Amino acid sequence: MSTRVTLATAGRVLRQLRHDHRTLALLLAVPSLLLTLLWWIFDERSPQVFDGVGAVLVCLFPFLVMFLVTSIATLRERSSGTLERLFTMPMGKADLLLGYAIGFGLVALLQAGIAVTVAVWPLGLDLAGSPWLLLVIAVADALLGVALGLFVSAFARTEFQAVQFMPVVVLPQFLLGGFLLPREQMPRLLELLSDVLPLSYAIDAARLVTATPDLTAQLGRDLGVVFGVAIALLGLGAATLRRRTP
Repeated sequence: MSTRVTLATAGRVLRQLRHDHRTLALLLAVPSLLLTLLWWIFDERSPQVFDGVGAVLVCLFPFLVMFLVTSIATLRERSSGTLERLFTMPMGKADLLLGYAIGFGLVALLQAGIAVTVAVWPLGLDLAGSPWLLLVIAVADALLGVALGLFVSAFARTEFQAVQFMPVVVLPQFLLGGFLLPREQMPRLLELLSDVLPLSYAIDAARLVTATPDLTAQLGRDLGVVFGVAIALLGLGAATLRRRTP
């Protein structure tokens, strides 16, 4: 693996995004707009509802958006033959995947920063913990979306198939992660299943920041799981990445 090639790949991703204004707007603006819409719904009658779910959604929206954009972008480059041309140069699969992760990761940092800023200050999200901790969790969640999108793109042949992975690999995590119902209140089998889903730990971490003022061992464990799964998915993505779509 070459640091120079990896950074060059990350730079290429950032240049492409800079010229793709629609995708850039989707990445940077949509999570904050969705948070604002949710705040508006509950502002007058039940403002405490936004305080209860706002931190979790600050983390979930970047995860969803980064998953969609990353999986489709990677598939588009493979189906157009761009990946095959890139691999004729001295570039390995790890260089490519890590370059994509760095490029989209920098965008994820900006995306999460905007979402946290909008939620905490203009929208008045009430947190017991530090907004900086919420930012770290949101970035970790966005990186998880990037890694998952890169991984599943290897199993899709069209952009439509890439989108179809959302109800398969994303929505079950949303339903079982503890956002709709605390995981300990679920049937035992579903609770055990939720224990192996990485998004569950991101949701737990966001809830801790909402309720706990200090960094705790559980929060560190939850963040470690999210980052660890993201790294593992990048490794699996490098192993399963194909040069082009058959």
